[in-house]
Amino acid sequence: MRRAFFAIPAAAAVVALACLFMHPDTALAQDSGPRVSMVGSMGGRQALLVIDGAPPSALTVGATTRGVKLISVNGDEAVVQVSGRNLTLRVGAAPVSVGGGGSDGGGTRIVLSSGSNGHFTTEGAINGRASRFLVDTGASYVAMSEAEAERLGVPWKQGQRVGLSTANGTVVGHLVPLNSVRIGDVEVYNVQAVVQPAPMPYILLGNSYLTRFQMRRENDILTLDRRF
Repeated sequence: MRRAFFAIPAAAAVVALACLFMHPDTALAQDSGPRVSMVGSMGGRQALLVIDGAPPSALTVGATTRGVKLISVNGDEAVVQVSGRNLTLRVGAAPVSVGGGGSDGGGTRIVLSSGSNGHFTTEGAINGRASRFLVDTGASYVAMSEAEAERLGVPWKQGQRVGLSTANGTVVGHLVPLNSVRIGDVEVYNVQAVVQPAPMPYILLGNSYLTRFQMRRENDILTLDRRF
């Protein structure tokens, strides 16, 4: 079988390893009401909250902003109150919706906040299973390790064999279609991905996914608007 050759940017592996020690930021889709996530805390009195994709706000216990009241902080966990409901947030967890039921994935906008090193990471799902992503505009495809593909139930061994140029030379990978990639309330179908042997702390969110969106960056905020 003929092999195709693709380059995985050498910097991508370095960036991914650096991000292993960061708390992942969260993606916010804006079609189903307010969404809140916790990205950090400062002692037992303040929490850093992201509300509907705005830059993180430092809330003190008892304070309210944009309809979200901070009730308590305990390490990497906080309790907030919205519209009379108490919700528990955890650092690195998916954003919590406070405006209604679940979404069918028909959202059109994703808003990401960058980490302290300027990179964008987020929680999401592949084929309905939880995943951690790192946005990489230098990668041609969504990229993941064989171990991650196994965890997600991706039949990577059935994919097309391809040659991958890495910092350590050429390795054999597999090109496979993903049934769906979801971030927040936005779900995209039939996304091409490449599976490689080496372990990776994040799934690289490359251009086979990103080209489905119009991207706009303003300071520390990256906005992805779905193309149709």
